[in-house]
Amino acid sequence: MENLLTIEDRLKNIEDLLSQSKSVLNLDEVCSLTGLSKSHMYKLTCASKIPHYKQSKHLYFDRVEIENWLKENRFKSTNELNNEASTFVSLNPKRRNL
Repeated sequence: MENLLTIEDRLKNIEDLLSQSKSVLNLDEVCSLTGLSKSHMYKLTCASKIPHYKQSKHLYFDRVEIENWLKENRFKSTNELNNEASTFVSLNPKRRNL
């Protein structure tokens, strides 16, 4: 019995690895990739807020487009903001109020 569980676990791991190599994903796979629910994904596609393809009532997603979409709204770290501020201050002379 224990041997069957390990075989099932190994099979699940193999399936997960194979699904990661796919370039075109269905709704279930993109939900698994993003961690978003199906209903939320439907809302995003309906509002055209996520890149998707529709073929005869089925939704499909390009893995690279989804990964890029996930990375769109990056927040800068405190160090990056401090470096930008330092560069700005050093390149722009002081403005004096007259």
